[in-house]
Amino acid sequence: MLVLLRIIVFCTLLLYSNASEIDVNGYLAYCPCMGRFGNQADHFLGALAFSKALNRTLILPPWVEYRKGEIRSTQVPFDTYFQVEPLQEFHRVILMADFMMHIAPKIWPENKRISFCYMERKTLSPNKSPKPDCHAKDGNPFGPFWDTYNISFVDSVFYSPLNFDIHHRAMATKWQEKYPPTEWPVIPFTGAPASFPVQAENRDLHRYLRWSNIYEDMMRTFIKNNLPRGAFIGIHLRNGIDWVRACEHVRDSQQLFASPQCLGYNNERGSLYFDLCLPSKELIIRQIKRLIKSVKQSNPTNEIRSIFVAADANHMITELNTALSRMNVTAHKLYNDDPHLDLAILGMANHFIGNCVSSFSAFVKRERDVKGLPSYFWAYPKEKERQHARTHEEL
Repeated sequence: MLVLLRIIVFCTLLLYSNASEIDVNGYLAYCPCMGRFGNQADHFLGALAFSKALNRTLILPPWVEYRKGEIRSTQVPFDTYFQVEPLQEFHRVILMADFMMHIAPKIWPENKRISFCYMERKTLSPNKSPKPDCHAKDGNPFGPFWDTYNISFVDSVFYSPLNFDIHHRAMATKWQEKYPPTEWPVIPFTGAPASFPVQAENRDLHRYLRWSNIYEDMMRTFIKNNLPRGAFIGIHLRNGIDWVRACEHVRDSQQLFASPQCLGYNNERGSLYFDLCLPSKELIIRQIKRLIKSVKQSNPTNEIRSIFVAADANHMITELNTALSRMNVTAHKLYNDDPHLDLAILGMANHFIGNCVSSFSAFVKRERDVKGLPSYFWAYPKEKERQHARTHEEL
């Protein structure tokens, strides 16, 4: 018992010493204040690449969530969903709570906390100073995010014309020269220092984003206890009213949200069309049936036995079970809404069909890419183009 106690004390001291060690190269903080989880995950990969290029420790922000009935956003600690250790294989990181407890009091006094933004952010508050400012805490989630850690700012810095594209034009060197860590030990951005959607060069960083042990366990337990033995297809459906309205912009756009993941960043693999954003129920069922038949032909010993559905509104469980009953395939979903568990399960499916335009689907696609697992998109390529290609192959 005494030996065990000594081990626990030693590990605690080791963790404390690591959290208390100051990085002389400086730190980078930001508010993940644009969009929901899918957008924040895209931004995170860009911020991780940016912090490494500047050789600053990345302060891992909490995930910003919006819950029904609550006016202010909720901040969920980063390690609730993801492990910290794998990220350290790529670059130095520290949880925001640990930074504020152990590091901030030593290098970032309250009277030196200056927010960074590209240009002045306007404010609707009549009591604000007319002086140009980032107004880093104006609005939701900006205010609740920084308030979670009792952070306020005494001034602002406008970093224009610098940007976050560290893969071109020696941008990292320009940042280091203009804002050296000796003068700026902490650079806190009002928003993520990254582009949306995630830059192509940063997609592979998803390999360092691994689910927490809790979510790994929940994912494996659900698959074991709820899905029939055999292979399963994971599908992601976007059909809520907000998404339907967003898809109306397809007709006037070359790209929308995460669409570069299938169309290419320069539309080199096609142009945007409505079914890509909002496929019909009939199209969804046809595509699932085609995949089930294709898998059976190519690998009859590992036939598809079930479909796992993640959706923002209609999971189509009844429609899918009716349509797939003769194929001996059943559709399933979580009993209680948990989008992060949805993501973890989709990442483990034998096959995945997602929405090309959705950043939620994009998260799954990146995870599966680094695992070497197959993924597809609804209505891509177009059914007429697919039929033409098949005819061409037969000829």
